[in-house]
Amino acid sequence: MATFVLVPGAWKGSWSYEAVVPLLERAGHTVHALTLTGLRPDDDGPTVAAANLDTHADDVVRHLDRHDMTDATLVGHSYAGMVIAAAADRAGGRIARLVHLDAYVPHDGESCWSSTNDHFRELFADGAGGTGYTVRPPGGGDPRRRPHPLGSFLQRVRLTGAHTQVPRREFVYCAGWEDPTPFAELRARLGADPGWQVHDLPTGHDAMHEAPEAVAALLIGGETATELHDLVRQRHPA
Repeated sequence: MATFVLVPGAWKGSWSYEAVVPLLERAGHTVHALTLTGLRPDDDGPTVAAANLDTHADDVVRHLDRHDMTDATLVGHSYAGMVIAAAADRAGGRIARLVHLDAYVPHDGESCWSSTNDHFRELFADGAGGTGYTVRPPGGGDPRRRPHPLGSFLQRVRLTGAHTQVPRREFVYCAGWEDPTPFAELRARLGADPGWQVHDLPTGHDAMHEAPEAVAALLIGGETATELHDLVRQRHPA
């Protein structure tokens, strides 16, 4: 059985995986869903202001240390692709699998800001206008979302290359929001890289909510692309 560490994307906490966790646990796996520093309801202003990408990578590594984890699977959604890459680079060979769930896959020296598109750079800049150190959540969406530390979007990731030695590296492309997605070119690049396995899901960006059964099945493994698409259609029939 696998041990999954699920890392949420921007503005979100562990609750973003609430529909996926029981499906993985029911299959016998151990699951840890995290909330990163600055996104917890009781984090004060200075804690939020000081949080950056290093803080979030260290959150994951400390969690591995605290639970004495080896052979873990790190799953990062969206912004958290930056986090799991940095954490895996620092984890000393304790990561067996990386799953970038419609998420950034950075090279050394890149940031979320430099890796995204103009749509999201404008969203980040506009969202930071209130405090100057947090980015408010975009309109609509789950009311549990919280302002996200701006520094984590701007800080450049520091990678030694150790993360590239993780035995399994996977990218999940959510194809149902083609217009604003910043991941189309990344999907094409990784699809041509023999070091990566690429999966496609016909969902919007928040696949964990739209099709938790398909996400869980993909994480557990063994399903074909057709089977994954069937799971999505079962939840969202035409």
